[in-house]
Amino acid sequence: MAVPLLRLCSFSLSPTPYTTPSIFHSFNPTTTFLRFKLHSTLFHSTIPMSQGIIFPLIFTPIVEFQTWVVFIYFFSLGDKGSTKSSSMTPYEEALEALSSLITRRTRVGDVNLEERFNVLFEYVKMLDLEEAISNMKIIHVAGTKGKGSTCTFTESILRNCGFRTGLFTSPHLIDIRERFRLDGLEISEEKFLAYFWWCYDRLKEKTDDKVPMPPFFHFLALLAFKIFSAEQVDVSIMEVGLGGKYDATNVVQAPVVCGITSLGYDHMEILGNTLGEIAGEKAGIFKHRIPAFTVPQPDEAMHVLKEKASRLNVPLQVVNPVDARLLDGSTLGLEGEHQYTNAALAVALCSMWLKMSGHLQDTNLEQTQHTLPEPFIKGLATASLQGRAQIVPDQHVNNEASNELVFFLDGAHSPESMEACARWFTLAIKGQDQTSFHQKMDNSKFSTEMVKMNIGERDHKKSTQILLFNCMSVRDPQLLLPQLMKTCADHGVYFRKALFVPALSMYHKVGSHALTPTDTNINLSWQLTLQRVWESLMQGNKGKSTDAASEELKDDMGMSANNFEHSAVFPSLPVAIKWLRDRVQQNQSTRFQVLVTGSIHLVGDVLKLIKK
Repeated sequence: MAVPLLRLCSFSLSPTPYTTPSIFHSFNPTTTFLRFKLHSTLFHSTIPMSQGIIFPLIFTPIVEFQTWVVFIYFFSLGDKGSTKSSSMTPYEEALEALSSLITRRTRVGDVNLEERFNVLFEYVKMLDLEEAISNMKIIHVAGTKGKGSTCTFTESILRNCGFRTGLFTSPHLIDIRERFRLDGLEISEEKFLAYFWWCYDRLKEKTDDKVPMPPFFHFLALLAFKIFSAEQVDVSIMEVGLGGKYDATNVVQAPVVCGITSLGYDHMEILGNTLGEIAGEKAGIFKHRIPAFTVPQPDEAMHVLKEKASRLNVPLQVVNPVDARLLDGSTLGLEGEHQYTNAALAVALCSMWLKMSGHLQDTNLEQTQHTLPEPFIKGLATASLQGRAQIVPDQHVNNEASNELVFFLDGAHSPESMEACARWFTLAIKGQDQTSFHQKMDNSKFSTEMVKMNIGERDHKKSTQILLFNCMSVRDPQLLLPQLMKTCADHGVYFRKALFVPALSMYHKVGSHALTPTDTNINLSWQLTLQRVWESLMQGNKGKSTDAASEELKDDMGMSANNFEHSAVFPSLPVAIKWLRDRVQQNQSTRFQVLVTGSIHLVGDVLKLIKK
């Protein structure tokens, strides 16, 4: 007998303090149960319902904004409905509803960005968020590279200064809840469900054909504003999703301070083909007289930023990379020399936020001549962000003593970030007496794995570098791959093999159902294009590779869809991972160092697979 799960509705009530709301007078009795949580205490109650139907009711009191959010779930006792629904948890059901908001049209298509942005203010009204957003103390950050890192540093600093923080970033790697952090931890499943259905059902009720449900990212931004206002955070750090001017986060009319990270060529099909056009879109987050900071930019981009700032009377300041000596012996929590630029922007944003919100005198934040304030140093040193310059050993084949298969993950997907990624990778694999570690994702199931690598000293194993790559078809591999190859070669690092794989995650789904099954009939035309670019580059660099790169390996390519001397296309990511693990077993004297890059989605998929 199928038992499909359908969510009927949700609604809000003002609670009587410390009592259960009475909402059942209109229901006819048989049986059900009530489960609700109040002040960390779990209560159970049985309430009569209409014959033949059971209504489990989940009550989640959101104490901060004095509202009961009530979710009603319907279980049919008959055979009607799909068996698929019966296997879904409440969290999976929410992700299914969220997936329905993902549009399948192309990024640009026939979408009028300005028109769609203006509709956001209608959604804000529907959710009664106008006053809440206007009262929030927001740090707003746009840019091409380093937005997520800058926001992560900023959140960590202010949390270590003693403030309650909210952080909204994108995209997520494994779980949608990564996008919403409270005090450095991703939001709990319970709270996510409560706030999600509160927003979703209210919008479902009030939208129509003229004003339809918001698209995926717009909904997530609105949800972030709801979460942070309801949770009464002291500061909300909002990372722009795409561009700035028409981004969903830009419904903020009066942030405390704005930041623009490093600019470069990305999303040109939307933002424009020149750095000036791209800078103009990013500067769209500037607000009249609201202070802003940026980092050193190309002349064309800097000229536009300054012009836009002048027009709005925005005091725009340029910050230079943090001097490592100011960290008083500590190191940044995020790897890579480019992070000193992101850290400097974060320090400036935090200092201005403290000043503008009247907290500068409340905390011990005096900077000496030689060091940053202690909470700033601790915040910079303890910041963590998955998928950026991250080193993860494959526990499937590794043990602490050998590290035969190690993944170096970085979601770089622009020419500039690809160069920074390559510099980090070459330093990471060649550093003397280096200690690398997989940083724990806050509030995740991952354990911290300290991995002593001491490459070249612990044993006499030879190291072989492998590239695992994919990028979206809107990217230009003729810009990405040459930059990666050249920067690595300049540091004496050459890839033995490049592996190209199709996307594993479905872009129109989120959650556990977002992973596609292995499909040998999948269209590999884009991966074959990437392979041709790589092989062409390798032909042009013949004779320049080292002996290590050209050394023969036991290299069974039976699982690949298309194998050349320097590259292979695999029909799926799991097959490529299996091939790597098999190579480790067949080449006991070789350590495999795999650089995973080109797409943050690829990085997330690799983490899902190797963490299983």
